[in-house]
Amino acid sequence: MPSLNETQINSLKKRAAACSVCLAVTLIVIKTIGVLYTGSLSVLSSMIDSLADLFASSITFIAVRFSSQPADCDHRYGHGKAEALSALIQSAFIAGSGIFVIYDGITRFISPRPLEQTVFGILIMGISLLLTLFLIAYQRYVARRTNSQAIRADAAHYTVDVVTNISIIITLIVVYYFGLYWFDTLTAFLVSAYLLLNAYRLAADAVALLLDRELSRTIRENVEKIVLSTAHVQGMHDLRTRDLGGIYIFEFHLELDGSLTLDVAHQYSDNVEAEIRKLYPSAQIIIHQDPAGLKENRLDHNLVGNCQL
Repeated sequence: MPSLNETQINSLKKRAAACSVCLAVTLIVIKTIGVLYTGSLSVLSSMIDSLADLFASSITFIAVRFSSQPADCDHRYGHGKAEALSALIQSAFIAGSGIFVIYDGITRFISPRPLEQTVFGILIMGISLLLTLFLIAYQRYVARRTNSQAIRADAAHYTVDVVTNISIIITLIVVYYFGLYWFDTLTAFLVSAYLLLNAYRLAADAVALLLDRELSRTIRENVEKIVLSTAHVQGMHDLRTRDLGGIYIFEFHLELDGSLTLDVAHQYSDNVEAEIRKLYPSAQIIIHQDPAGLKENRLDHNLVGNCQL
């Protein structure tokens, strides 16, 4: 699949974010009707989850537009980390929604209420499920092509919706055929627990990006392999990596023959950059050239812990 340029990437992300907002509004309307007709707590929990998704999708839409702005004098690394901030805000809102549903579930358990129009509720949740599956398929495509954390986080929200919708459909079927009304409350508790778990995972990923956690071992190994297999390179050290919201930064010291002229050493460094960009086209690469065999105080020697790669 051919690589996309920056304009195409930004356009894809904006379309995916806009589709997410539109779907969230549609699902809220559909599920609100379902709650009014059925009185189901599990349908209510799903509707509240859709409210959270609308908020999250709106934040994603704003963050994607902001992160797409080019670097400026005050933000020379660009604005990509706005996507991580949006994911962090989303996780807090989702966690709050999960806690609200748990509270409502406890209240409903103390004062149970029979459900009505369960067949209609099943129809509502079935429509919601199909619409959500279409959006997730598109979002995952966009996330693969753009490496956008905000779009990936939004897709994760709607993946939770798929799980909740299926569980609610099962709940309504159980209530309809067996009259086990407590099963509705139980499902709401399980959905809420899953929401809280998902909120924690999103928050952890967002905080990791904001704190410049190193990229995966696989990516670092790929970079090292590319560098060391490039002609005239005698070694490398002090590799540091980070994610700026879909744009990777690779920084390292390149070990070359110390007798080379600056012009030739610069050309060899450019060759290394070109090879890395074949695999990571949007990467920003910072190379410090060192004479091979130079004895110096290196970052690799001063890192806390037994760091490999």
